[in-house]
Amino acid sequence: MTGSLAHSTISSVDQKGRVRTIIEDKKLVSVQAVRVDSKGNRILAGNVDYGTADRSTDATKFKVAGVAAYAIGSGRRLWYADLNKVANDDKQHLVSDVTIAPDGTAYAVDQLTPTIFRIDRNGRASVLVRDDLLAGDLNIPNFLNNVGMSAVAWLPGNLLIVAKADGSLVRVPVDSPKKAVKVKVKLSTNLKALTAGIRVLPDKSLAVVSSGLLSGKAAVVQRVRPDRDWKSATVKVTDTVADPVTSSVTAGPGGRTYALSGGLAALLAGKPNDGFTLRPVNVR
Repeated sequence: MTGSLAHSTISSVDQKGRVRTIIEDKKLVSVQAVRVDSKGNRILAGNVDYGTADRSTDATKFKVAGVAAYAIGSGRRLWYADLNKVANDDKQHLVSDVTIAPDGTAYAVDQLTPTIFRIDRNGRASVLVRDDLLAGDLNIPNFLNNVGMSAVAWLPGNLLIVAKADGSLVRVPVDSPKKAVKVKVKLSTNLKALTAGIRVLPDKSLAVVSSGLLSGKAAVVQRVRPDRDWKSATVKVTDTVADPVTSSVTAGPGGRTYALSGGLAALLAGKPNDGFTLRPVNVR
């Protein structure tokens, strides 16, 4: 499953590379962070507005922040959580990623404020934690300043691992989220910035991909192997991606990991395209 930042749609991609639009919802402006909840038979999607989509307006740029849930099969919207309303702070927001716990609870991270949102399986949203440790200071010239959290994953132990765009990781215990101020993960070396996406592997280590949006060089794939409690972790480069501006990594057929590149640089330059690439990458 993949979402369109330009056209506000959600599409499926089969194993032969055929693409089919499955959800068109007027509530969505730009779709970022599509996640499948197989247990709940749902698709979750983040709703954002970079100001570059077909439905963008000057009034909604960076003022749209939400997560929508849709039924697998019919595509019917089950609920929409307005996180901008929940934050109630009159600030700019950008939902960069969403993760789903086994009980159906979703967690969304905000790239422009140090806020993690909790959304129960019925769509009721609240602020899980807001802490300066989650704030960002990485700038993307002529686009965004103070970029913070870029990806999130739920792990056993009711633990969130949050990747920040600057290459750091933060460990957030869901049951005691305020303890995040004490548990920035000590890495053997920082992840390559901009950190764009993470995938939890079967052994509970992480595959992480950078974006070459700042460097213009090939994106970098790294394997993150933690200690038992995620207080520290070792980082190793395992591959690079030919497409410099990579958006995420995801599971693919046969247990492989694929890197997604969707033409973000072209979109930001005002020249959006309708294509994307999925390439297998090595994370061993």
